[in-house]
Amino acid sequence: MKFSSRITIALLISFLFTLTILHSDAGAAGGANWPQWRGPDGQGISNETGLPTEWSDAKNVKWKTAIAGRGHSSPIVWGKRIFLTTALDGEAIPGRTPGVTHKMSDGSVFVHPDAVGADLRHTFKVFCVDRDSGKIIWERVAYEGPVQDSRHKKASFASSTPATDGKYVFAFFGSEGLYAYDFNGKQIWKQNLGTLGTASVGYGVSPLLYGNLVIMQCDESGMNSFIVAFDKKTGKEAWRVPRKVDVTWSTPVLVQTGKGTELVTSAAEAIIAYDPATGKELWRHKGLESNAVPSPVVMNDLVVLTSGSPTKIALAIKAGGRGDVTGTSQLVWSYNKGTAYVPSPILYGEYVYLLTDRGLLTCLDAKTGKMQYEGARVPKPAMFLASPVAYEGKILLTSEEGETFILKAGSKYELLRSNALGEAVYASPAIANGNLFIRGEKHLFAIGR
Repeated sequence: MKFSSRITIALLISFLFTLTILHSDAGAAGGANWPQWRGPDGQGISNETGLPTEWSDAKNVKWKTAIAGRGHSSPIVWGKRIFLTTALDGEAIPGRTPGVTHKMSDGSVFVHPDAVGADLRHTFKVFCVDRDSGKIIWERVAYEGPVQDSRHKKASFASSTPATDGKYVFAFFGSEGLYAYDFNGKQIWKQNLGTLGTASVGYGVSPLLYGNLVIMQCDESGMNSFIVAFDKKTGKEAWRVPRKVDVTWSTPVLVQTGKGTELVTSAAEAIIAYDPATGKELWRHKGLESNAVPSPVVMNDLVVLTSGSPTKIALAIKAGGRGDVTGTSQLVWSYNKGTAYVPSPILYGEYVYLLTDRGLLTCLDAKTGKMQYEGARVPKPAMFLASPVAYEGKILLTSEEGETFILKAGSKYELLRSNALGEAVYASPAIANGNLFIRGEKHLFAIGR
């Protein structure tokens, strides 16, 4: 009996040890993964603690890995694997111009003066990188050839951040398709979503996962916009709904309400909430009347949507309504200063923080919209494309110059320190497994103790 009991205990210990290893490798612990644009809930917030607050190109950088090409997409992390995308320019195509001409919603014809890339062949890639060493595990060519639209000279054809559920990785390249891979790099399926006009400046919306679905908001400059959901395993279309809106670059968010989960989308013409399982429209509100680029942020059932160009606007709408809620009490507050053209705001704790493209910061009470401070400025002139992230009572703002300014979260502006990597940064950081992953212009950096 004693011998049998010892065997049983030994087997139990062995099983628990094995389970612990598998659990760690899968990254299943809360906060361990950063699986999509702006992290677990799409809000840019991590629950991790003990991350470093000081780094440089020579301090607290565990590794850096060169990534060829140009990519503004953020890295995503699941367990011991990091995924990211990139775009490489190829040979010139005779007879093609750098910018694509678009017919706009008002019937006018437009080509952006800063449009580039349509006169070249391109290669779009998906990378898998080892989290602990920075070694590239695999890279796959998703698309190779000419592109259907141009991009802004400051942008990238790899601006949409991939998403993963721990089994599959979904990468979106606009008109050149949506691709699904397994963790070994095998392509499972791909979807051609047609020509998605971006007003010549490139695409930016990222995939969003819900249950067994991968959802893509496909708004385009020809007003043939739609939102669509595909089965994650097969790529089979589950639902599709047309949208009478112009091109957007804002990734939608999921909001939990007393009536269920809602998928909230942003656009100049209309703010619309859908049932993510079916695509059924639940409610709508008058749009931002400006370019929808920043992603919405959420507190419980309160959604804050912003735009910074051509006018500045922030709207806080209580989700859970039905029908057209314009002019009703579902609009909780509005604010018309301090918003960005590109960077998304962040809602952390009790406050919403608005960051302008030039580094001015405004703090609002999330529930009331009451201004706590405005016009706070980072200590040196800087431009921002990356969106803020937050952890352990701190907010991180990373500039195009590659300098990260660390602020103390709260109703008073307090700069704790700044850290420079010595390389330009256009992508938003990721936080996972005790590390901060920052994608620079040429390298992916792992910052940790």
